[in-house]
Amino acid sequence: MTDNTMTDNTITDNSGAYILSPEIESRFRDVLDEGAVIVDREGRNDFRDPYWFQDDLTYDSSAVLLPSSTEQVQAVVRIANEFGVPLWTSSLGKNNGYGGPSPRVAGSVLLSLRRMNRVIEINPTLAYAVVEPGVSWLDLHQALQDGGHDDLLVSVPDLGWGSVIGNTLDSGVTYLPLGTDFQAPTGMEVVLADGTLLRTGMGGIPGSKAWHVYKRGLGPVLDPLFVQSNFGIVTQMGYWLMRKPEAYAPLFLTVPQDSQLEQAIDILRELRLSGIIRGVPVMQNTITLASHFPELLGKMQGSSGTFSDDQLQELADASGVGRWGMRTAVWGDEVVVQHHVDRITAAWSAIEGSRVDHARTYLSGEWDEIVHFVDKVQAGIPSLDMLDALPEHVGHVGFSPAVPLVGENVREVVDLLESIVVSQAQVNFVAGICVASERSALIVSGLAFDTTDEQQTKTAFDTVKTMVREAGKLGYGEYRAHLDFMELAAEQYSFGDHAYRRFVEKIKDAVDPAGILSPGRHGIWPANRRER
Repeated sequence: MTDNTMTDNTITDNSGAYILSPEIESRFRDVLDEGAVIVDREGRNDFRDPYWFQDDLTYDSSAVLLPSSTEQVQAVVRIANEFGVPLWTSSLGKNNGYGGPSPRVAGSVLLSLRRMNRVIEINPTLAYAVVEPGVSWLDLHQALQDGGHDDLLVSVPDLGWGSVIGNTLDSGVTYLPLGTDFQAPTGMEVVLADGTLLRTGMGGIPGSKAWHVYKRGLGPVLDPLFVQSNFGIVTQMGYWLMRKPEAYAPLFLTVPQDSQLEQAIDILRELRLSGIIRGVPVMQNTITLASHFPELLGKMQGSSGTFSDDQLQELADASGVGRWGMRTAVWGDEVVVQHHVDRITAAWSAIEGSRVDHARTYLSGEWDEIVHFVDKVQAGIPSLDMLDALPEHVGHVGFSPAVPLVGENVREVVDLLESIVVSQAQVNFVAGICVASERSALIVSGLAFDTTDEQQTKTAFDTVKTMVREAGKLGYGEYRAHLDFMELAAEQYSFGDHAYRRFVEKIKDAVDPAGILSPGRHGIWPANRRER
């Protein structure tokens, strides 16, 4: 029998988990559609992190709400604000590897926005779309096709099933030129903790005609405040699109030896700074490339025992993908594309034994001939092809610090993280270097593990926490943390006696005094739950 306590209308069990009362559940049912309130165990299990050990209920919910409009979100928030109900918001809940839709506070009510799935507007003249949170990359791409907008491309991530808004609000990476440094999102509609509605930037003017074309407004720019925060619930957002180029050339560049990584990074930086390479190139190690070339390397091997350096080199040589392989692309007029391919090939030739694979340049009318999933992604065609390379029951968790785009810095971080993974978890090191801008990269690294094995899952998370701590000592921090170590990742940002944390906590207390919106998200706790 569980002992329950009640404080300020908030009922918790003896572990501190929130318990949703029948009375408040009834209030939610009054404002939502039939079937939009899920409280049974089986139904709630569909809204859990699939990469968490499933017998562990640390991040369990008490209910799932499925609003279908902004007005319903406002009504839910007002009820939650009245009774102190912790709401954890997700768009489509596909944030796998970071906690999925699971809440930080046990027993929270999950607010899933997947039923809000309208593409509100496509503006072909100014090349932007306006979407709700339930719109996936696959949905937006299909809407472009159905609307006859074949001349427009959307910058997409590797998997197309996630939410355009959800991915953006967690600083997710996409790969076309507009994927660089938060360029695509513009103009948000936000439900605040008291249920009022805010529009950012030029959207603050009723009937604004420049809401989604000018990123600023009058006064402070608010849009970034709603990224990786818990200050409001975004119910609508603009997203810039790219005009389809005359030609597109996907490329694959090899780095034959691990010792050549620094040289490769420095060459890449100069190609980015000169504008020859645009978008978000990704350089991955041999093990990670298995998800891109399963026909050569088989299924992902990250959860198996470690390979020696000689074994990795043998695998790299036999497959031809190198110790590091980089995917990138060139977009533009056909003559410019060929010129840039030549420039890249010439620069990369300085790496002894390297190779630049350029199988084909696609013209604008040949998009339907693009077959390989990496080539599709860089052409703005979302897919689920990458799932084919992931074995059943294999999950992943990562640590992805931001690092200057300098070979010496990248080498330092890669060596540190690999040594921790190999020594503590005794599995292969998987890593991708996402070039987020001309001056920085995200070292997306971590571990794969069997989600049915409790000890292996625990070891994976413990290992990543070690990575967070040790990298923090060298001055490198996480850009996007998993639910289980959000506080630890935030703890590394300690300059000025945690001046950053104290500042965002003041904002949290001001805009959400009842502390109902996603408490604990990325280490931001409301005053009523703030216990160090």
